[in-house]
Amino acid sequence: MAPTESAILHNYLTAPAQLPSVISLEEFTELFPKAQRTNPQIRLLYRDLQHQRRALVDTVTENIAVEEKRGKYIRRDIAIARRKAANEDADQELEIERAVCRIRRERQLFGSVGADPKHTLNSIIPEMDTAVADLEAEIQQLEAQEAALLESVKQTVGTMSDLRYGKLSNPRLKEDVIEGLKSVQDACEGKR
Repeated sequence: MAPTESAILHNYLTAPAQLPSVISLEEFTELFPKAQRTNPQIRLLYRDLQHQRRALVDTVTENIAVEEKRGKYIRRDIAIARRKAANEDADQELEIERAVCRIRRERQLFGSVGADPKHTLNSIIPEMDTAVADLEAEIQQLEAQEAALLESVKQTVGTMSDLRYGKLSNPRLKEDVIEGLKSVQDACEGKR
């Protein structure tokens, strides 16, 4: 069974987001100058960052749960809209059937005496050819739309597949995080 959207989001956003999975205490300590590496404040700073990161992960987890609930409501609204559309289509079909039956009854009762045919054999053929050409053009347009939608869905599925298997679109993410931490460190050292 394929994983759910929330499972993918949890696996991608929360599991690898814990600070120790990004950088260990030892690696964090090595970012500081050698003279400062034994300072106990480094461990406290790491624990504080770890706490902040855990709070952020908790917020993300809550947001995933909220989005999951919202998704259920959206799916319900879509199902209701589809049912309404199906009922409207059925109502339109029923109206058409009634109109056809009414016309048949009128013809049976009153006949088609004095009614001139709307088309002759020679006049209907060009009309039918035009209708066929219009339908073929519409079919081609719908096929082009279908191909575009299919390509869009394939791209979305491919992107979600990358998330499922832990492939990141930004392979430099780890380096970017380390650079960000270094800039935080530089800012902290500048305030001393």
